[in-house]
Amino acid sequence: MSKYAYWLSNIRGLTAYKIARLKQEGYLARDVYGLGESALFHMGFLREEDVEHIILSRKSWNLEREWQHMMEQGIGFVSLEDENYPKKLAAIIHAPYALYYTGSLPDEDKTRVAIVGARTRSAYGELVAEELGKALARSGVDVISGMARGIDADGHRGALDGGGNTYAVLGCGVDVCYPKSNRYLYEKIRCHGGILSEYAPHTQPHAAFFPQRNRIISGLSDYTVVIEARIKSGSLITADFAMEQGREVYALPGRISDSLSQGCNRLIAQGAGAVTSVEDFLKELQLDTTNLCRQINFHKNLLEKDEMMVYSLFDFCPVGLGTLVEQTEYGLSEMLEILGRLEQKGFVKETIPNFYVNTV
Repeated sequence: MSKYAYWLSNIRGLTAYKIARLKQEGYLARDVYGLGESALFHMGFLREEDVEHIILSRKSWNLEREWQHMMEQGIGFVSLEDENYPKKLAAIIHAPYALYYTGSLPDEDKTRVAIVGARTRSAYGELVAEELGKALARSGVDVISGMARGIDADGHRGALDGGGNTYAVLGCGVDVCYPKSNRYLYEKIRCHGGILSEYAPHTQPHAAFFPQRNRIISGLSDYTVVIEARIKSGSLITADFAMEQGREVYALPGRISDSLSQGCNRLIAQGAGAVTSVEDFLKELQLDTTNLCRQINFHKNLLEKDEMMVYSLFDFCPVGLGTLVEQTEYGLSEMLEILGRLEQKGFVKETIPNFYVNTV
């Protein structure tokens, strides 16, 4: 029963490895709760202090009260002993024994894609992550990430804008919003997906927890996409976990002179797939792009002739106002008026003064 697994996962000093060994030996949490001191000592892999902690915990831990208290906080719990534990995650090496969540667990029948990348990203990376998240959501794919600043948040936001579900794996308790600046996103994800963690409620973020949570991000996903990453990046740890888990990895290529692209370019050199366009990526995953194409065509039909001409000059890289004037027949005042209309319609946005990128 889950309340016994909840107890077992909260015993001080009892590592996930030792809990896994107990399970391998045929002992479920309820069995461990009933074992005598002598039987625990004869396990061989439990130290004296481990046995002492188990015995003390049985005396101090009120199964019903602790379980009810967690439920009252709106926090869900599953363990490797439960049938509704995510199956993709259960199949990886060193799967977390316990998983806490608010909202819901990912749908087993849906494809999942992890979108990860740099916290300090470029305007280009931000746009690609958002557009990819949005397109995946419209194709019925769940987006997984870590709710960090930057690319993680962009991917989540895109999925929400696309009307889909997205799931955030935290390096702290699920009742702790980290970073605090993502509070709005945290609340949205709880309503349209879920917040997950292997760490007990009230656990505060710690640097050592984040590399470990990355194996869960990749383990929950069918594919992992890295959008901008430096050579030494936590996103590359996620990619390494994904490859070890037998999952496919993709990366966004970039200029060799850009430090934010060096990690992605190295992944591609090592055999990762290259994301050259959102539509091609969806096709490679054998996903239906009909909704995406219809959306793009619908938007383009809303543009006037002069707006369409200016819009055609954009890609995901920022374009300067002077460049736009040089490449068209429009003067400065006319160009500003056209850009203003494009901004109002949601086709472009000004990232820094006098530099614009497309958003559709």
